Amino acid sequence: MERTRAFLRSLGLPERDPGELPASTKRFPDGAQYRVEIPSVEGVEAMEAVYSEADARGVVVHRLSQGSGGMLHTERELSVMAGLAAARGVELSLFARPVAAWDTGAGAGAPGGGPLAAQARGTEQLVHVLEDIRRTAESGIRSVLVTDLGVLSVAERMRQAGELPADLQFKVSVQMGLANPAAVRLAEQTGASTYNVPTDLSLAQLAAIRAAVDVPLDIYVESPDDLGGFVRHFEIAEIVRVAAPVYLKFGLRNAPNIYPSGSHLTGTAVSLSRERVRRAEIGLELLARYAPDAVASTLPAEGLAVPVKDLRSTV
Repeated sequence: MERTRAFLRSLGLPERDPGELPASTKRFPDGAQYRVEIPSVEGVEAMEAVYSEADARGVVVHRLSQGSGGMLHTERELSVMAGLAAARGVELSLFARPVAAWDTGAGAGAPGGGPLAAQARGTEQLVHVLEDIRRTAESGIRSVLVTDLGVLSVAERMRQAGELPADLQFKVSVQMGLANPAAVRLAEQTGASTYNVPTDLSLAQLAAIRAAVDVPLDIYVESPDDLGGFVRHFEIAEIVRVAAPVYLKFGLRNAPNIYPSGSHLTGTAVSLSRERVRRAEIGLELLARYAPDAVASTLPAEGLAVPVKDLRSTV
């Protein structure tokens, strides 16, 4: 980028935004600065599509996440998905459902009610979400997406008490919405294994959060339209520099929201998954161009939750 910055100087323009941001010295357990996440991988066929596309494009994918939740998969499907993840040394994280937007309450769908949609509503729904986490873990999956701080706090107590596996990871969803260093630190202290920050945070805001917490940050470098539709590929090198360790999360703009997914949407889910891997190839090319020394995890990476021995059925 230095040639471009020099040209800007020749025009009498500033070469960068004011304020130098510190480089993060924090890393994943294996010493890496970044890993790659493909979100919205809805089901077995979509997982297989991600793998085939990643192999064809030479993209190393460290984590697959999914939004429909474990509750909308049969136990056999959950075990098959766990086996596919374990065979590749890839983390698989399933959304913990249901939450307010999926029940009979009207508040989540009302104007101004958006933040309510991701919360567990009442004691019964709290129980339902925790049961979904328990069922997902029983199928051999060791990472769940959590949106509600109360769910996170109880699930962490259950993990400490042996009610949930000790190696179960709690990936906090972007829908929790905490956006400042103090708030994200609270999520870390409550049990978050990784934290998905809001999609519109500046590099300075990301650096401030990184200074306050040690957990990896999950950062959309391309976000779906209902989360802003931002495409931040040219910022990836700086995101890795100031916010490491990070999961670079390749969502997809101009794509339909297919939650909850199912066999009626398999073709769409597969196509979207393939395109997300293509977007990851583009983003990683830019990262290699502007930060060739950035370090990625290899597979299987230390700290990824992919147990094989706990699977309840073979694939």
